Amino acid sequence: MTWEDLDAHLDKVPGTVSAYVGRLGAAPTWTRHADATHYAASTMKVAVLVALHRAAEAGRLDLDTPIPVRNSFDSALPGAPRFTNAQHYDNDDAVWARVGGMAPLRWLAERMIVRSSNLATNICIGQVGLPAVAEAWTLAGARHSVTGRGIEDFAARDAGIDNLVTAADLAALLGGLALGAGQPGPLAPPAGCAAMLDVLFAQEHREDLAAGLPEGTRIAHKNGWVRGVRHGAGVVFPDDAPPYAVVVCTTTDLADGGPSGEEVEDDVCRLIAQVSARVWAARHDLAG
Repeated sequence: MTWEDLDAHLDKVPGTVSAYVGRLGAAPTWTRHADATHYAASTMKVAVLVALHRAAEAGRLDLDTPIPVRNSFDSALPGAPRFTNAQHYDNDDAVWARVGGMAPLRWLAERMIVRSSNLATNICIGQVGLPAVAEAWTLAGARHSVTGRGIEDFAARDAGIDNLVTAADLAALLGGLALGAGQPGPLAPPAGCAAMLDVLFAQEHREDLAAGLPEGTRIAHKNGWVRGVRHGAGVVFPDDAPPYAVVVCTTTDLADGGPSGEEVEDDVCRLIAQVSARVWAARHDLAG
C-alpha cells in the first residue's frame, strides 16, 4: 500500500483523519491534514508533563514532595465556581483512593500518562499553572495547539475556552522529547527528557498505535479519546531503523454510530492500528 493508497482509504472515513509520519529531526514522509485542529482529549497531558518537569528543573517544584490530593479546582473562566472531576469518567481508581490524603507529584504525573487519570491531570495543572503548559507547547514549536482549561471544566468549555491539538504539533512535542533525551534541547535537559520518555514508554493503554506494532516494539506514546474523538501520538524505536514519530488524530462520526461505545471504539482503534502497521512496514524507507 502506497501513501496515496492510504490517503484514499482514509478519505472514506467520515469526519477528519489527520496524520503525521516522519523520522526525528527530518522533514515528514507523509502528512494528512496535519495542521487541522482537533479536540485534544487526553493528548494534552504530555504538555502538562513537560511543564511539570520544567518547573522541577527550575526549582519551582519538587516532584518527590507529597502534596494534598483534592478534587476541587479553579475554573479557567474568571469568576466561575470551582469544579470537580467525576470518578466514573476517569480511568484510574488508584488516584481516587488517595483523595483526602497525600501523593508525590511524580507519582501523579505518571498516573496522568500511563492510566490517563483526569483527577491527577487537574492536580498537576493546579501545581504548575496553565501558562507553563502553554510555554511547553511554544518551546516544542507547536503552532496551533492550546491547553486552555482543565478536564471537566465545563464553565470554561461553554465559554469557548478549549483544549486543541494538531497532528503536527503532537509530533513536534513528542519528537522534541525523544531528540532531547540524546542532546540538549528546548524542552528540558537530556535527563529530564529521558525521564519523561520512560513514563511514556510505560503507557498502559495500548489499543491503537501500539496495537499496529510487533509485540515488544518500544513506543513512547499517549492517546486520548472522548465520544467522537480518538487520537494516538508517539515515537517508535525500532531495533533495525531510526526512531520515527507517528500521530493519528480522528474526529469522526464512526464514534457516534453503532450498537455500543466499546464496539465503535474498537473500529477507530483498529483504524489507527492499521495506519501504525503501514508506517512500521515502511520504517526503512522514511525520509531523512
